[in-house]
Amino acid sequence: MRSKHLRRMLAVCAALVLVAAACGGDDDGDTTSTTLAADTTEAPSEEPEPVTDDFELVIGRVMPETGSAAFLNSPMIVSIDLALQDIRDAGGNVRMLTGDSATDPDVAPETVNRLLAEGAHVIVGAASSGVSQSFIQTLYDAQIPQCSPSNTSPSFSTQQNAAFYFRTVPPDQAAALILSNIVAADGATNVAIPARADDWGNALAELLADNFDELGVNYEIFSYDEDAASYDPTVSAIEAMGADAVVLITFSEGAQIIRGLLEAGIPPGAMYGSDGIYDLHLPTTVDPTNPNSLDGFVAVAAGGSDEFSTELSSMTDGNVIYGGQSYDCVIVLALAALAAGSTDGPAIIEQVLSLTSGGEKCHSYAECAELIAQGVDIDYDGISGPLELDEVGDPRFGRYLIAEFIDGEFTVIDSQDADLAELG
Repeated sequence: MRSKHLRRMLAVCAALVLVAAACGGDDDGDTTSTTLAADTTEAPSEEPEPVTDDFELVIGRVMPETGSAAFLNSPMIVSIDLALQDIRDAGGNVRMLTGDSATDPDVAPETVNRLLAEGAHVIVGAASSGVSQSFIQTLYDAQIPQCSPSNTSPSFSTQQNAAFYFRTVPPDQAAALILSNIVAADGATNVAIPARADDWGNALAELLADNFDELGVNYEIFSYDEDAASYDPTVSAIEAMGADAVVLITFSEGAQIIRGLLEAGIPPGAMYGSDGIYDLHLPTTVDPTNPNSLDGFVAVAAGGSDEFSTELSSMTDGNVIYGGQSYDCVIVLALAALAAGSTDGPAIIEQVLSLTSGGEKCHSYAECAELIAQGVDIDYDGISGPLELDEVGDPRFGRYLIAEFIDGEFTVIDSQDADLAELG
């Protein structure tokens, strides 16, 4: 097992210049990083004076309280609440309206329409790329800024109706590169990719396919309907292919696919997952009688700073993915409204990009708000990293957690910092 871990770490470190540092952890498993300034920059020695707003910013939250991505709900909502408290403690005036996306593109638009009718000035969410696509046009038409902490589909980077949209997680190019290199380093030569037939699933599957082409690894994509009555046909096709590795691009329905794969004789050590199935409780969902049912399964997902992740883990079931990104969505929207001096959508979105690059570094709402009050151009470095949003609202930097089920526990075995600019 140790040699397998070493191959994985070497593969990720060789995944192009994109991935920085973190490849030579200490003996206790900690990793080092030279990329994320939020982890290394000391906080100011004195707390700045609170800055009060002359208006109330109303934030609409569209999160997966139910549905196939509900396991992501806890770290995201707790982080949003932490951001709200920090803003209020610094004198900011914010109010939250809540709504359930149900991880359903038919339900989420109704939730968004209700939040807008109740006075939401901005929207945080949705968690799923496909769900965000179901209402992005509505927000574009209404000129309402939207920040997603977890939409990783590349589609948002190029579509015309994303002018009021930005995100605090990078698109999937980096995650796909890391994941495909891990699979190849483990010796896989014939990879099955079962993928949800939605915007996120299709896009990530194609990115993995491109990487496997370059690595000389054979693969086949099995696109499936997430609402299918049975996933047996997908499992049968994978078994017939003779796959020696399976990369799952799924949400919670992936547990049923995994159960079928195990019954077909494919071991958990030959299975890999993306963020959509980064679920600490996955083993007992697959087999309630065996907490070790998925030992060897590996998944990759975006995370936040080590300090914030430790704090967040103690406030949730232990899952921390997209927590830092959720926190940063709220802070950036609040700072943009403060800089604009308005709750007007176009005024807020006009401020968003400039707040994360090119100015004086700051690392909290209180610190940044004080600088804004002084007329200083700021560069907010967040809990999830430096951000540095580009012209289409994508962050340049991302941190990725690599975790494996070991003795029934989902254990982070490595973390990597990525500079998306290196991908071109």
